[in-house]
Amino acid sequence: MSHPELFSLVGRTALVTGANTGIGQGIALALASAGADIVAVGRSSPDETAGMVRAAGRRFHSIEADLGSASHSGEIVQQAVEHFGAVDILVNNAGIIRRNDALEFSESDWDAVMNVNLKTAFFLSQAAARHMLKLGRGGKIINIASMLSFQGGVRVVSYTASKSGIAGMTRILANEWAAKGINVNAIAPGYIATNNTTALRNDETRNREILGRIPAGRWGKPEDLGGATVFLASRASDYMHGTIIPVDGGWLAR
Repeated sequence: MSHPELFSLVGRTALVTGANTGIGQGIALALASAGADIVAVGRSSPDETAGMVRAAGRRFHSIEADLGSASHSGEIVQQAVEHFGAVDILVNNAGIIRRNDALEFSESDWDAVMNVNLKTAFFLSQAAARHMLKLGRGGKIINIASMLSFQGGVRVVSYTASKSGIAGMTRILANEWAAKGINVNAIAPGYIATNNTTALRNDETRNREILGRIPAGRWGKPEDLGGATVFLASRASDYMHGTIIPVDGGWLAR
């Protein structure tokens, strides 16, 4: 098999949560550029992403859903299957963050973050895996972890807990599903310029501190995640299971 064929996603369908902006949009476009059709899931309209995917020559479908509840997970996967015939790739990208001192952190903020970032990610993975096993050709599940899957952070206790949970969930699902032909891996983005990091970038002191630690000397861009995503979604990664790949400009190496 040639190298281009190893990375080709032609004939595959990818379900990407939170694909309307930021990292999710960059991931959706990268997968489409490699040949995948895209199903985008989220609460807000992904019109811009739709235009970019179609401009890349791929089909696009959106599903409106509140990912704060895991109860629709099976229905989301079923809708994607009905529209494009399969879900071959699942990218659990959608995530939210709440900031406050741990002494003041509310139960509602804890639950909101954990529900979107971890609970729904699991039940979407479960629903997708059931479909992949029924179809009989395996599949790829890619979770979006974080630098805080490795570190503690400050004032984001539920986010850190959820992303640490994503790392653990990636490993246990890989343990259970690798022999069934389903690859479960994760990408841990570094500090990426998105809506979730606006507060950090607008804080002159924190922005300077963060940039001072990144060997690459800049904030990441959503498209920086594209290569790792295509790799994990393709046949090139068929013997990779339970791996967390940092795409961080060298942050963890410092």
